Amino acid sequence: MFDKVLIANRGEIAVRVIRACQEMGVRTVAVYSDADRLSPHVLLAGEAVPIGPAPASQSYLRADAIIEAARETGAQAVHPGYGFMAESPDFARQVIDAGLIFVGPSPEAIAEMGDKTAARARMVSAGVPVIPGSEAVSEADQGVSEGDRIGWPVLLKAAAGGGGKGMRVIESAADLPRALSAASREAGQAFGDSRVYLEKYLSDPRHIEIQILADSHGRVIHLGERECSIQRRHQKLIEEAPSPVVDPGLRARMGEVAVAAAEAVGYVGAGTVEFLYQDREFYFLEMNTRIQVEHPVTEFVTGVDLVQEQIRVAAGLPLSVKESPDWPVGHAIECRISGEDPFSGFLPSSGMIRALEVPCGPGVRWDGGIVEHFEVGLHYDPLLGKLIVHAPTRDQAILRMRRALRELQIQGIRTTQPFHLAVLDEADFRAGDISVRYLDRHPELVGTAGGDWQARAAAVAATLLEHRSRVGEGSFSMTPQPPDRGTGGISQWRRLGMID
Repeated sequence: MFDKVLIANRGEIAVRVIRACQEMGVRTVAVYSDADRLSPHVLLAGEAVPIGPAPASQSYLRADAIIEAARETGAQAVHPGYGFMAESPDFARQVIDAGLIFVGPSPEAIAEMGDKTAARARMVSAGVPVIPGSEAVSEADQGVSEGDRIGWPVLLKAAAGGGGKGMRVIESAADLPRALSAASREAGQAFGDSRVYLEKYLSDPRHIEIQILADSHGRVIHLGERECSIQRRHQKLIEEAPSPVVDPGLRARMGEVAVAAAEAVGYVGAGTVEFLYQDREFYFLEMNTRIQVEHPVTEFVTGVDLVQEQIRVAAGLPLSVKESPDWPVGHAIECRISGEDPFSGFLPSSGMIRALEVPCGPGVRWDGGIVEHFEVGLHYDPLLGKLIVHAPTRDQAILRMRRALRELQIQGIRTTQPFHLAVLDEADFRAGDISVRYLDRHPELVGTAGGDWQARAAAVAATLLEHRSRVGEGSFSMTPQPPDRGTGGISQWRRLGMID
């Protein structure tokens, strides 16, 4: 086992990895930007190394600074968490070339599964069911021809990305040329790769994923499924395990396919094979070659610490767990708590956390990356923490999550907490009648999310200006602000009657 691991990330996932290491007797090193010097992950780690200014491009995306920090502190391994460079084959290769261990799959596996068109081709050859689609398209005529072959409507997707970037629904051939240009431009800006491809558009699918673990001794297992259908613009908001629609037979079939997908690329580590499911059929969507944000729900229903298994496998040890016929045990639900206003189009909310009380009690877990007096800025992903519950049944888990959400108190900024409470009270969600179109069917749950674009633009500008006036560019403030300034620029405009 390693003596010391560096965590190349921030926020709640960095805290999660540090805790896993501490429970294994492994020392930890945090890295941090100027804006994060008093962040929870910095205070929790055994050592902490500054790596640059607040913008991620000058800190958390600097492979050279991160590798130098590992060398300086004597860390033997680098855990990338999720996001930032967790799925960068170049970063993984640089870590390995520096004589360090990358806690994740090989650079080759990351590259193969990260390129969506290459991954589709590999899955087809492995016998994994995939959604009908195309190779990368660059010309409108080529796209129209492929769309005619696949059948309209189609989904335009970035070949090198995820998270909805570069994604467009194309209803007909006439809509493709303009959408192709916009999607290619967006993909290039987001991923440095402008390639896009077409995929058959499923009208009302569920998003179901399978967690896998693989070691370097030839063992690959799956730990069942997670339901991730509550999404906004392809970003997951609520996840649960097991899925309300997956029975033991379907779970076994999906698990076999997920294991085959991992074996096809010689996968080692923790990973997730994602599927779209509709009309009792499932199709390969993509493979995430990292730990997932929603991994705690699987941990609850299996009793397996996925992060510790990641670290064991990276150290060359065999998996310490065996698949159990009793999985899943009970039901788990996760709500992502973000610094966003769900009733104003999920606009970001910045400010100081003036008070924080997290829920506790049976079957309740809080994975957080904030503390009281922490300044939430606009440099990074707005995820503040994750609230996860476990109970014997789904109905009981919903009731437990409602109780836990009401106990959660975050003062100083707006969060997605009320949105989650609204979903948990909605009849279709309680009945398990959900899909990736859930919020399209229930726009009332996000209030004025589609409001006037001018008001929304004004609110964004107000938020940015207030953030800059309060903390400055790339700086960190521990000075409490007056109460009327702690909830971000959105509230200022709301009080002035500029937005609903």
